[in-house]
Amino acid sequence: MSRVVLVTGVAGSFASKFARRLADLGEGSGIERVIGIDTILPDADLGKVKFVRADIRTPVIGKVIAVDEVDTVVHLDVNPPQRGRIGGAKELNVIGTMQLLAACQRSSTVRKLVLGSSTAVYGSSPRDPAMFNESLLARNGVRTGFPKDIVEVESYVRGFSRRRPEVIITTIRAAQVLHPDVDTPMRNYFSNPVLPTVLGFDPRLQFLGLEDALAILSESVVNDRPGTFNAAGNGVVLLSQAARRMGRPTIPLPPVGFAMAARRFIRAMGSDIPPDLHRLLTFGRAVDTSALRDIFGYDLTQSSQETFEEFRASLRPGLLASIGGRP
Repeated sequence: MSRVVLVTGVAGSFASKFARRLADLGEGSGIERVIGIDTILPDADLGKVKFVRADIRTPVIGKVIAVDEVDTVVHLDVNPPQRGRIGGAKELNVIGTMQLLAACQRSSTVRKLVLGSSTAVYGSSPRDPAMFNESLLARNGVRTGFPKDIVEVESYVRGFSRRRPEVIITTIRAAQVLHPDVDTPMRNYFSNPVLPTVLGFDPRLQFLGLEDALAILSESVVNDRPGTFNAAGNGVVLLSQAARRMGRPTIPLPPVGFAMAARRFIRAMGSDIPPDLHRLLTFGRAVDTSALRDIFGYDLTQSSQETFEEFRASLRPGLLASIGGRP
């Protein structure tokens, strides 16, 4: 059966790559066409993707789904605060998801929903287990900001699943993709010539390779993979190791007031980080990906260490400054 796929947030650096990858798969994979929707024009060439400039927070999303007879929705428009976007991050993430799900519920054609979630749903706190699996809940650190948005978004998707049990739902809780061409908080953090750290803490970090992220989402669209799955490169990278391998000096700051002090410090260098990144930089986070391998059926091609080394090796003179200054 040919599928018409709608990708939200297609102006984002990762979503644009994914939409084009999906369109290039063509009808041989069962995909008839791919539609990308966003409030702003994408910088990247979308190739064969049909672009619709519209706001998923408005009823127009229902018209797009109906007119194009969309049967698969890939929701990637859930992100930390980003410059260049209209409206607050919470409004974009939560209200946008609510409107999108309402449109899907009314649709007679939608049969699959893929949610690009985040491991931020687990939060970051000193009470965390060594590894989070999909059945565990956040211990702390999801009361504000992007982690709270992700918790709310996933709860709305579960509610939608109860109302439309015939719709196949796949939730991918992904660690941050670390790649010079993908705008993520950790990429922007590492773009700084000096890295603010939390005095007395050395967090464990995980990253997801770009090719793994694209392949996992593509598999979710092409085949039926219902369920919730963690996606992160195996193993961890300590922040101290990352700074040392990149040749970046660190500036340890006191835990109390770290978020504000670090943000001011980074802004002074012409860059920025989301205000809720400070908990990850304090306590870190690691997730178990055995369900992705054993149930979803995908073997990760890169560990977190390999993804970080590939990122580090890809940097060239002048690139860090350009990353830090991107909108």
